[in-house]
Amino acid sequence: MDVIEVLHMNGGIGDTSYANNSLVQQKVILMTRPISEAAITDLCCSIFPTKSICIADLGCSSGPNTFLAVSELIKTVDKIRKNLVHKSPEYQIFLNDLPSNDFNTIFKSVPRFQEKLAKQMESGFGPCFFSGVPGSFYQRLFPTKSLHFVHSSYSLQWLSQVPDLEETNKGNIYMASSSPPSVIKAYFKQFEKDFSTFLNCRAEELVSGGRMVLTILGRKNEDPCSKEGCYIWELLALALNDMVSEGLIEEEKLDSFNIPQYTPSPAEIKSLVEREGSFSIDRVESTEIHWTAYNNEFLEFNEFKDCGYNVAKCMRAVAEPLLLSHFGEEIIEDVFNRYNKILADRMSNEKTEFINVIFSLKKRI
Repeated sequence: MDVIEVLHMNGGIGDTSYANNSLVQQKVILMTRPISEAAITDLCCSIFPTKSICIADLGCSSGPNTFLAVSELIKTVDKIRKNLVHKSPEYQIFLNDLPSNDFNTIFKSVPRFQEKLAKQMESGFGPCFFSGVPGSFYQRLFPTKSLHFVHSSYSLQWLSQVPDLEETNKGNIYMASSSPPSVIKAYFKQFEKDFSTFLNCRAEELVSGGRMVLTILGRKNEDPCSKEGCYIWELLALALNDMVSEGLIEEEKLDSFNIPQYTPSPAEIKSLVEREGSFSIDRVESTEIHWTAYNNEFLEFNEFKDCGYNVAKCMRAVAEPLLLSHFGEEIIEDVFNRYNKILADRMSNEKTEFINVIFSLKKRI
């Protein structure tokens, strides 16, 4: 699997698009807003007055969430400069994702977003410039010391490649309790390499004192195979295994498919940040959000049935390109119909949550 070619969310604005099935991701951005606001406030107080401020959103995908984080950051900066009685800086916003991302939808949305933002802001604001930056954030993307602030949400759990496995991860598509120890080790080794590379690249690109706020799909438990980080994929594996047992998918085909993702714990991330050495850690938090995005709200069984379809569509928007490239188009409808039923059943009987690990980092001088 060439991750750079196939790792992208479903594009467009259709029924199975990421744009229409990313409520969880939207709520997570809003949940972490106070941390981002605190970080950029600290940054502004140290660099104002300034002629320009450069913000990069890494792993921006497409759809309404693409502009959500940066618009909140811009509003915070404008509020601070008014309080400090400074002239508005120019804003340079960089939207990054892999080349296969649906940048066309983003570009079509930019004029409308700029018009909406201008109406929300008072006179004296801006100007604001947007640029698309296709490429892997596991490599250099920007000139040396050109960025002031980096934001990334629900992207850094994705690996640059499927880990090199010494043993077959039989019957699984991700880390699981039945995975061989060598598989678990390979997954962490790949994350360790990728995340350290990410930190090193951003250290080159950020100005001294520059800030990053990173939200990563992770886990609180130190066991890499805990349900906190693996369960959503285990249930998809159940649907695929059912199709293997019915002769609809070849067993060897399933055994050769592995999701290029790693859901880290706060301790793992903290250790890697400290080892790389370019950043100090200002703040670390872990939060939870229900798979349906309805936090701490009781849902009746029949409502879980309905939400099961929504969660399946959310996962389809994320995973369909990976499945399509490996198994082909003919299995897609069947596997997600099965997955929907499994999700609805499990969510009606169990507590099902995503764990968000949030780090606020400052580049050392």
